[in-house]
Amino acid sequence: MAVAERLSLGRLAEFRDLQTVILGLLAAFIAVDLIAKLAGFGLFVGPVKLLGGGLDVERLFGLVWDGIVVGLAIGLAGIGLSMTYSILSFANFAHGDYITSGAFAGWAVAWTVAGLTDGSVDAGIGYLLSVGYGDGPSAGDLGINVLGQPLAILLGLVVAILATVALVLLVDRIVFEPMRDQGGISLLIASIGVALALRYTVVFLFGPRKRGLTAGGEKLILGGANGQLVLVDSRGTLIQAQNGQDVGNAFFYKLPLPQLGDYSKEVISVTSAEVTLVVMAALLMYALHLMLQRTKLGKAMRAMADNEDLAKVTGIPARRVVLATWVIGGGMAGAAGYLIALERGTVGFNLGWLLLLLIFAAVILGGIGSIYGAMAGGVVIGLTQSVSLVWIPSSFATAAAFAIMILMLLVRPEGLFGGVTTA
Repeated sequence: MAVAERLSLGRLAEFRDLQTVILGLLAAFIAVDLIAKLAGFGLFVGPVKLLGGGLDVERLFGLVWDGIVVGLAIGLAGIGLSMTYSILSFANFAHGDYITSGAFAGWAVAWTVAGLTDGSVDAGIGYLLSVGYGDGPSAGDLGINVLGQPLAILLGLVVAILATVALVLLVDRIVFEPMRDQGGISLLIASIGVALALRYTVVFLFGPRKRGLTAGGEKLILGGANGQLVLVDSRGTLIQAQNGQDVGNAFFYKLPLPQLGDYSKEVISVTSAEVTLVVMAALLMYALHLMLQRTKLGKAMRAMADNEDLAKVTGIPARRVVLATWVIGGGMAGAAGYLIALERGTVGFNLGWLLLLLIFAAVILGGIGSIYGAMAGGVVIGLTQSVSLVWIPSSFATAAAFAIMILMLLVRPEGLFGGVTTA
């Protein structure tokens, strides 16, 4: 028995070594191919291109930036899912619809505040909330730019967080708390029912059509023959040029812009919505890090995630930790949904559901139960999905994200931060 076991372990080790070698060769080939593309070098055998080709540095920079934006959004959304699993021990399929609920709550407030404070728009609250519903007016018809109004953005974020937290606590009290002793499978099945109920409640309240969150925003472009900065609106109309004057409610204020010149060849463009998402997501993640590492509640949550029974014996208030888990996880989900909707400019009833598989992939890739793993996994998934467009059509980008998850787990089955729960 012992001999057979040793042989089995030896074969498993050899198989893993072979996996590592194959994946290393694949990574090396991709790296060489990318360098060759950037250098404009191609290796052909007859009509077949083996590697290389052409790739502008500008496009690669743009893809990396897009990947970071998407990755931070996925990572922020994945934090709550990871916390739920590590402390409450079940995969919450309602998490995607918490994201959607936060997005709609934030949209309703941000859009209404922006509309009421915009002097060029004469409309009441009811009319503003009807925008995008049925055959009503569209966001572009009113020309309201939420991204140019910091007060509307901040109020929308606050309401998105608070509304989602309230929803999460209500669902926990009605559905999950009575079932908590029945095991993770029962809670998982219940979460699917909660997800469907929330999704179609949103459809009932807001309709099945996507709602416009803003009529446009500013885009900061680094490009042109001399690498100058140019600020344009969503339609490409110049807002700021060499004089650096601020026009209207521009998001990027009074930038020192050199002579305009030709900006048709852009190196990288950054929208005001993307900047908002990146800054807000980074601040929320850092605040959570400080809470986990430097507060009694954070240490209690980490202890519960490591060993729930031992934590209870040592006097840690389990109910308080569970409540904090729902509050923090729900708040992060609501913030993520609102920021994603702000970046996209629209919000629909299936926003969170369509993102849920990518969020699960990020959590698994980073290491189930690790908050830092969810953050890192989200960035890896986002970058993979975006940069893979160098080689494959956009319709396969999501498949590439799942492929990188599988390949990484072959090398490191426990995930990037495996064994590091909530810390």
